[in-house]
Amino acid sequence: MNRIHQAFNELKTRNQKAFVPYIMAGDGGLDCLTKRLQTLEAMGVTAVEVGIPFSDPVADGPTIQRAGIRALKNGTNLTDVIKEVAKARETVDVPLLLMTYLNPVYSYGIERFVQDIKLAGIDGCIIPDLPIEEEAIIAPQLAEAGIELIRLVTKTTPFERIKTIAKKGSGFLYTVTVKGITGVRNEYDHSLGEFLKSVKEVSPIPVLAGFGISNEDQVKELASYCDGVIVGSKIVELFEKDDIPSLKTLITVLHPEQNVL
Repeated sequence: MNRIHQAFNELKTRNQKAFVPYIMAGDGGLDCLTKRLQTLEAMGVTAVEVGIPFSDPVADGPTIQRAGIRALKNGTNLTDVIKEVAKARETVDVPLLLMTYLNPVYSYGIERFVQDIKLAGIDGCIIPDLPIEEEAIIAPQLAEAGIELIRLVTKTTPFERIKTIAKKGSGFLYTVTVKGITGVRNEYDHSLGEFLKSVKEVSPIPVLAGFGISNEDQVKELASYCDGVIVGSKIVELFEKDDIPSLKTLITVLHPEQNVL
């Protein structure tokens, strides 16, 4: 069984919600990736989304853009990230997802990419600029390799299309909570809760809310409407500051009983 499925099955058994953090590979140096993954796993996260730095990240807000620039300046590339993830797998068991735009994958070579990330122990891929109409270029290969393609829906996605994407989905459905790019938000549209509940009603797979979630109250509130949350910019910011206590507080808000660092 794919690690993502196993993780969500365990959460369902315990009646708990998912917390999936995002980190930028190569931010702070690629040699710190394993340590950060170990830290997050020890804090009880459900899975970790590992970002691939890219020069034109159309969905990313300022914090993640800056992290990507720092990573690129450090010489980070997709080949080295995959190699480092393979090393991390020797000590890290938590499900790992690659978040990348299509261009680096296409440049790497789709067949080679799928083969290499499978060998490295990657469990899922998030490709935000890949619409379902074009996903045949990689979706079958990922499926054959046992790697989940995590699809996204947004508040501007027509509801019939949401139902179509949810039925095609695997792993979980990434539900974007804002109209725009990633980044910290102080508040959300009042209709967001109803939107998340409506998506959950039609989705055969877990629904996770992402984009803009940056504090404990938002984590608890949004998780109450769906199956969990994805937090990116705030995680990147706290790692940059080396603020591990605040990182632990944010991550464990859904599971305060978790025995962590």
